[in-house]
Amino acid sequence: MLNERKIRIDTRSRTIMVKKRTCSIKACNREAVRSLALDRVEQTGLKVDGEKRAHLCKQHYKEFKKRTKKDRKIERLKWGI
Repeated sequence: MLNERKIRIDTRSRTIMVKKRTCSIKACNREAVRSLALDRVEQTGLKVDGEKRAHLCKQHYKEFKKRTKKDRKIERLKWGI
């Protein structure tokens, strides 16, 4: 899977091997910077591939924040913040 980030430490050469996660949005291959619950991202209308978590690049995370701004504001008002 391209979205998996696996860290493997090779004890013989003492090197760390890391696979980078890519964005879960269809037709996007940029490096992911955030990981969110899949159902929350799907509610915003973004087309996501994945099972449990959605990994988003910087641009798609910004789009997610814009689309959920009103919901987050209402949620904060419920808690009195």
